Amino acid sequence: MPLMLEIATPAKLAATETVDEVVIPGAEGYFGVLPGHAPLLATVGIGALTYRTGGREHHLAMFGGFAEVRSDKVIILADIAERPDEIDRARAERARERAEARLAGRMGEIDYTRALAAFLRAIARLMVANRGTG
Repeated sequence: MPLMLEIATPAKLAATETVDEVVIPGAEGYFGVLPGHAPLLATVGIGALTYRTGGREHHLAMFGGFAEVRSDKVIILADIAERPDEIDRARAERARERAEARLAGRMGEIDYTRALAAFLRAIARLMVANRGTG
């Protein structure tokens, strides 16, 4: 039984594919979906989404949103979804360094939650950019 994956953001349709498996960065941790999965709704967190088609893996950096899982379809409405070729590695590295400096307290008073989110977004972008395959 095939599994249809649709990923949409406010700006674009990021993916529409028939896949074998999807691993989603949920707000409470990563979870995998195979064809025939029980229906569920989940909040998407910050991380690297992976899906497999045949023997190929594809990766997207994900930042917030919602996932609806059905037995034959996964629909993700994401705040942001970026493919490897859309990620500027140098910019992501600079963002990681700034966030690390904030978290280490080297930049004065900070909003810890925002600094941590910036760090996690940068790490997700770097993970996806380094894995390649859009």
